[in-house]
Amino acid sequence: MDGIFSSIEISGSGMSVQRRKMNVVSENIANAETTKTQEGGPYRRKRLEVSATDEKLPFNTILKKSQSALSRTNSMHMTATPMGSRRYGDVSVTESKELTAGDDAFKLVYDPGHPDADQEGYVKMPDIELINEMVDMMSANRGYEANALAISASKAMVKDALDI
Repeated sequence: MDGIFSSIEISGSGMSVQRRKMNVVSENIANAETTKTQEGGPYRRKRLEVSATDEKLPFNTILKKSQSALSRTNSMHMTATPMGSRRYGDVSVTESKELTAGDDAFKLVYDPGHPDADQEGYVKMPDIELINEMVDMMSANRGYEANALAISASKAMVKDALDI
């Protein structure tokens, strides 16, 4: 059973990362023509950098961090102490951080009628290519679907094992 729970945790972590990536990409698409932000200057493209940490946590620890309080119908359900001596495997923890493009990451567009145009008529626009953002969005969507399918397969294996 150890491998099945680890696979579900890994796929869940992957789904979380892909969802975060879709949020970053959708923010980029929404601000593709934003020329003035609260910080000043044009919107700067964001991207998500994903890596595995050196830290490995027992699956049971990760599960306890993520579970919410449930009402129990039986006092033995989800007790605080494990009933057996079973030790769950260690699972790598993923880490993702949002990176923002530098201050010079913009393109100049000649539009003298734009309210944010400089004296020469150029407007600083975000350096965002919608085609690239859509490809990133599709990639994140497919990754999310693949992880959801892996969780479904793991759940089906557990169900089949219990039916034996």
